[in-house]
Amino acid sequence: MRTFDLAPLYRSTVGFDRLFSLVDQLAGHNGNASGYPPYNIERTGEDAYRISVAVAGFAENELNIEAKGNTLTISGEKQTKTEDQKSETLYRGIAARTFERVFQLADYVHVSGASLEHGLLHVDLVRQIPEAKKPRRVAIGGNGNRQFVDAKAA
Repeated sequence: MRTFDLAPLYRSTVGFDRLFSLVDQLAGHNGNASGYPPYNIERTGEDAYRISVAVAGFAENELNIEAKGNTLTISGEKQTKTEDQKSETLYRGIAARTFERVFQLADYVHVSGASLEHGLLHVDLVRQIPEAKKPRRVAIGGNGNRQFVDAKAA
C-alpha cells in the first residue's frame, strides 16, 4: 500500500513521468518483492558512485553486467557442477540462485569499472556531463551595452 500520493506532482509538471516512475520503483511499488541479492549504493566522490552487490559463492564468469541506455543490469547464474562430487550438502545457507538486479541510472551516469572482492561485486559509476549541457555565461545585449550573466551563479 502506498503511503504517499504523487498525483499533485503530476498536475504541475511536464516531462517528469520517468522521474515519478523511478520514485515508485525506489519505494518498492514495482511488483518486485525479492531482496536477493542485497546491495549498497555509495557516493564515493563529487560525481562518483559505487554499487556493491553481495554475490558470495559466484565466480566472475557466472556474473554479467550490462549497461544499456540509462539501465544497469547485474545478473548471476550459478554453473552446475558436472564432476562427481564426493560430498553432499546437508544445509545450504548461502544462496546461489539465479538473480537479476536492474538499476535505473540518471542521465550522464556511466559505468567506469567493476571488480569482485571478498564476495562483493563493486560497480563504479561516474557522472560526466557533456560540455554542451554545462552552465555557461550568456550575453545580455541591447543599446550597445553588453552585460554577462553567469549561469553558474543563477
